[in-house]
Amino acid sequence: MTKRSGILFAVGATVAGLVTAAPSPATADIGAQRAVSLKWTDCATKSSPTLQCSSVRTPLDHDNPSGREISLALTRVPHTSKTFQGPLLVNPGGPGGSGLSMAGFVAASLPKAVAAQYDVIGFDPRGVGKSRPALDCVPKYSDPVRPDSVPRSLRDEQVNRNRARFFAAACGKKYPDLLPYMDTVSAAKDLDVIRRAAGAPKLNYLGYSYGTYLGSVYAKLFPDRVRRLVLDSNVDPTGIWYDDNISQDYAFDARHKAFAAWVAKYHGTYGLGSDPAKVEAAWYRMRDAVRKHPAGKKVGASELDDTFLPGGYYNGYWPVLAEAFAGYVNHKDEKALVKAYERFGAVDAEGDNGYSVYTAVQCRDAQWPRDWNVWRSDAWRVHDKAPLMAWSNTWYNAPCADWPVEPLNPVRVANHGLPPVLLFQATDDGATPYEGGVTLHRELRGSSLVVEQGGGNHGVTLGGNACLDKFLTDYLAKGTVPRGKGADVDAVCAKTPDPKPATGKAGKAASRTGAESRGSALHGMLGFRN
Repeated sequence: MTKRSGILFAVGATVAGLVTAAPSPATADIGAQRAVSLKWTDCATKSSPTLQCSSVRTPLDHDNPSGREISLALTRVPHTSKTFQGPLLVNPGGPGGSGLSMAGFVAASLPKAVAAQYDVIGFDPRGVGKSRPALDCVPKYSDPVRPDSVPRSLRDEQVNRNRARFFAAACGKKYPDLLPYMDTVSAAKDLDVIRRAAGAPKLNYLGYSYGTYLGSVYAKLFPDRVRRLVLDSNVDPTGIWYDDNISQDYAFDARHKAFAAWVAKYHGTYGLGSDPAKVEAAWYRMRDAVRKHPAGKKVGASELDDTFLPGGYYNGYWPVLAEAFAGYVNHKDEKALVKAYERFGAVDAEGDNGYSVYTAVQCRDAQWPRDWNVWRSDAWRVHDKAPLMAWSNTWYNAPCADWPVEPLNPVRVANHGLPPVLLFQATDDGATPYEGGVTLHRELRGSSLVVEQGGGNHGVTLGGNACLDKFLTDYLAKGTVPRGKGADVDAVCAKTPDPKPATGKAGKAASRTGAESRGSALHGMLGFRN
């Protein structure tokens, strides 16, 4: 699961509830039969000079294909090779992430000879971005300064509880006709509408984060329509969605400790100490200070959490975050924190849309506890050992405790009828912990799992690791996957090295160059959740 700052899952205990099998492919195909051929128009950009745009109509309710339609926005970089392998749909995760910019990025990042063999297609899922209608339940819901996520009294807790209830009620009042159809199964059926409109008998797909679950559900619904399937940074399909967040909270806390250790390694640069534990303690003292007196009247405790969360997704952000951290602690530089917040943590209209879709899909996809005592107990239990995101995670998902639409049951994605599927997973991923990749590998019989040993970034292919990208390229070019002797891992790549501090003119220039690198570009697009 991927998220922009603050976009996390609730922590939790086991939720009682059935896990159902997916609808039959025959039923799932009803809506797809209505799609027509796509009409592409030029929408070139400087970085994607051959980019084209289109849209496709899809049933709001796939079980009622003659009813209301909605539209999905699409982009495409068309193939140029005589060898044509069909459409390659790409998804950056979420739910709630826009995929329109992914087409140009993926086409430019793959070797030219491989990209030329595919129509690389990006899309905004239902409710997202330029698709219509687009959701925005409560504009400016995350504007600063918000209440501290960690309650110090029952009154504090009730303030955030009321905010979450208000958000759920506002969504229900504003979109009563849409919310019943904001779910992963509906989104997966939309993929098949796109496939049919593109005139392809089978689909190629590359999904990151939540996109791995979307792809797995599509494969369950339409196993005979899967040609090549790449899943990067994998959601644990057995924990949708409440249980997945226990391991996620612990994993993000571990990534924060890794950040503190990196800062301690460069004590000579940042002056925050050479003991990782003391650096981490200094961060929490900073958090307490801005809780009492928000930096620049904009960055309180919750905004600070949002600012540093992206560092758990991508260590390329560590130098900038460390400078802001050191500036505040050593020099009381509030402007540095505000600048970092505006870059990494602030939520704009796109973020409002993303969070609205996130909650709509997550709350509809699966059962969540309705007893608030369960949420409270779990949040404090996790907070005791992994305090970084336990409570902010809880509040991010708290609307699901009062969601106005009854939940579905998660799809059991176990699949024995697919061609070889290629999975990628970093061992220290915070957003989708390693165990999820191993679980999905076991669920998808015949799949191949490539591991980035020691890697902590979320989203690892096309991010600068040549070893990982070679496996991806071979698969897209020839359909080949590695086969290891072990049960869980088929191939291992060394991690991409951690960044260096970006100080001085030369360092800052290198940092600006790095911001344009594939790694930075990729993680900018993966900024919206799961």
